[in-house]
Amino acid sequence: MTPLPGKIFEAAPGLRGLLADNPSPMTGRGTISWIVGEGDVALVDPGPEDAAHARALREALGRERITTILVTHAHRDHSGLARHLAQEWRAPVLAFGDATAGRSPHMAELAARAELPQGEGTDAGFRPDVTLADGEIIEDRSWRLEALHTPGHFGNHMCFAMGRDILCGDLAMAWSTTIVAPPDGDVAQYLASLRRLAARAPARLLPAHGAAIDRPAERIAELISHRGHREAQILAALATGPANADTLALRIYTDIPSTLMGAAAMSVLAHLVDLAERNLVSLIDPPSRQARFERDATS
Repeated sequence: MTPLPGKIFEAAPGLRGLLADNPSPMTGRGTISWIVGEGDVALVDPGPEDAAHARALREALGRERITTILVTHAHRDHSGLARHLAQEWRAPVLAFGDATAGRSPHMAELAARAELPQGEGTDAGFRPDVTLADGEIIEDRSWRLEALHTPGHFGNHMCFAMGRDILCGDLAMAWSTTIVAPPDGDVAQYLASLRRLAARAPARLLPAHGAAIDRPAERIAELISHRGHREAQILAALATGPANADTLALRIYTDIPSTLMGAAAMSVLAHLVDLAERNLVSLIDPPSRQARFERDATS
């Protein structure tokens, strides 16, 4: 069954989804808000700040009530409605931290030093009422979730395990690869988070965008392989001489619309930062999106 915006669908016993009407090249058909439990429920990813989505949630719940709001990460299509719903339902917002939490030291330094554009869709003002620790259990009478800190797409990204199913936010999707854009996105963290999920051997991954991933091990292996292939492309392109992320993106991404080239360049920059940390490339200019990198002679 293909979910329709504003229409509730059941994903498993005690787990329902509601698709927001916010389709785009980045969100696919839209962002899914997950309703966990029955009666007193948890809401994972409230969705974009949209009155129609808030109304659809209210209608779907009927006499049930939201007692806990969980946010996977501080992108507006996930966290935008959090504060409004927290006030309406008098429910606390729980997350790993604010929009800068969870950044690796080198990404925090890059954010302080580099001239980078504000991440597209970043909810810079996001502040949870309660911060969650990695591995923390959140539960009520009809539901139980384990919070997993899984940075990479975003420093404060969390997944929530419900038995052997994992609500994985934007960490993995069936229909697309995940955007990893500095300073919020970090390739090394992203790969480590994917491997962590694989080690748990989940039955399913339930993303916030698109269909469930019913063969998680296979999909995670594909995503890791994709990043390895992209890294090899960047190193090969740098073999001809120094270049910046925009130039490299134009050489490498030959099959995407021009409207997505900015996101592609930021993804390339994420790889360049990771390669520099591993001493495989060197930064020539002051840190920025336009900074040139060169391949290390021994790489």
